[in-house]
Amino acid sequence: MTFSCSGIGVTPGIAIGEAHLLQRGFIEVSPRFVPLNQITNEIDRYRQAVANARRSLNTVEKKIPKSTWSEIASFVDTHLLMLADAALSEVPIDFIRNQSCAAEWALQLQRDALIKVFDAMDDPYLRSRKDDVDHVISQIQKFLIQKKKDEYTPDLQGRIIIAQDLAPADTILLKHQGVAGFITEGGGPMSHTAILARGLGIPALVGVHHATKILRHGERLIVDGKQGTLLATNDKSILEHYRRLIRKTEKHAASLLTLVDEPTVTLDGETARLMANIELPEDIEATRSLAADGVGLYRTEYLYMNRSNTPDEEEQYAAYRQAVEGLDGLPLTIRTLDLGADKQLDSCTQESTTCNPALGLRAIRLCLKEPKLFRPHLRAILRASALGPVKIMIPMLSNLQEVHQLKALLQETKESLSRDGLEYAADIHVGGMIEVPAAALAADAFARELDFLSIGTNDLVQYTLAIDRIDDEVNYLYDPLHPSVLKLIQMVIDAGNRHGIPVSMCGEMAGNPQYIPLLMGMGLREFSMQPGSLLEAKRVVRSLDAAALSKQVGRLMRNIDKPNALQILPQICNLYH
Repeated sequence: MTFSCSGIGVTPGIAIGEAHLLQRGFIEVSPRFVPLNQITNEIDRYRQAVANARRSLNTVEKKIPKSTWSEIASFVDTHLLMLADAALSEVPIDFIRNQSCAAEWALQLQRDALIKVFDAMDDPYLRSRKDDVDHVISQIQKFLIQKKKDEYTPDLQGRIIIAQDLAPADTILLKHQGVAGFITEGGGPMSHTAILARGLGIPALVGVHHATKILRHGERLIVDGKQGTLLATNDKSILEHYRRLIRKTEKHAASLLTLVDEPTVTLDGETARLMANIELPEDIEATRSLAADGVGLYRTEYLYMNRSNTPDEEEQYAAYRQAVEGLDGLPLTIRTLDLGADKQLDSCTQESTTCNPALGLRAIRLCLKEPKLFRPHLRAILRASALGPVKIMIPMLSNLQEVHQLKALLQETKESLSRDGLEYAADIHVGGMIEVPAAALAADAFARELDFLSIGTNDLVQYTLAIDRIDDEVNYLYDPLHPSVLKLIQMVIDAGNRHGIPVSMCGEMAGNPQYIPLLMGMGLREFSMQPGSLLEAKRVVRSLDAAALSKQVGRLMRNIDKPNALQILPQICNLYH
């Protein structure tokens, strides 16, 4: 008998193995208080639990091979920083001291406050960081309730892990224990665990509801991360079918490595530029090894996360300098700070008063309102531009006034650097992210004012369709191929062509091989994606006839509002095979 269900595939791979149920996570506790004469002992007990959690994470860090993807080690470092932050090292102690809370209850009060803040965040990427907070707090709780330290069983080789959720540290250790794949009930495609799974190449599904209840320990499972499907079966013919697919996938992955030094050129001679999205300067090494044409999106907000103070100009400059020098002459596009008002930079526990922070004070809106925050940021970027080809990209633009304000502030910053005798590129290019429908509709106006445009499809799709893309109740509505979305994308590409400026795309859509033929046919020639998607994207581009696609997609876009017009879409998208 075969049982099947679906989830959100986060890694395009297949795994076959026995199920291993992993019990993890935070345990809800009841309110408990202690007598005044026990408060000192309770504080000591909490501090000891934090120290034990720190030692546990240090042990994890030591087990990470030096050859491991750089961002993985940084995730563990982030957890260690969280343990050192006052939000976890001091605030629960204040609850114990001021409210006579037991340590476990004090920790839960602070956890609830932190999770509430993260849930209110506007940026889905940052909102999903609550997984990290939960993991760190669970580590403290584990030592508070005096459970023995969980040890990974020695027989995880080839197993498929089933869990309510997995934190990055768990994912790292599981990878090095040789697990074949994993399935979680929670999480989304942009969670740290999902990003890690993609970076590590672990076939995985997230959002498989009730997985820990419907799947049995030891039963044979098949995880198809590309299709987002899960099978529980002992059927020999089904198993052999998927084993053949695995062999085919492995052969394909090996063949992609032969493309590293090949040009990204279509069959009829059209060149495309494939750029990488990065969060850390250390990601440059992977970017260079896969022959990216540069970095199309550097997410600077990573420097601001999980800390109680803002990074100063010198710290930011050091990070940007490392990225510029690592690229050795390749272009680096730095996106300015993209955080929301709900993430107060001087306090991890400050709650937002915004009813809907996704539509509130965020990104360029926040930066223009807080010039004391923005000026050091711009100074660091400008200083880095003296070392190599750097471009500035402004997120969340919705009107030209924001562009004018930005340019004025940028000019002031340049003059300030000149007075200080610091070098910068006077002609640095400034571009804008088109991720708000209003900006796409006004793309011509933005193209007259900016040096380049970049389409941020993740937000553009969700704002156009009025959905939260990481809400599993409505994520079925998230459709990058919706006619309205395609028309907005085409408007931006056409505006760039009319005004002679480059247009790129840096959302998840850009790295999806299924969408590349369509986007090439729409006229897009620059794609920015996760480094792991670069070679597959290159393979797709090299297999296409750009002129033929342009005609085919042109007919589609001219008739997109007519009945049955979208029937041709599968034919175009399937060209990536």
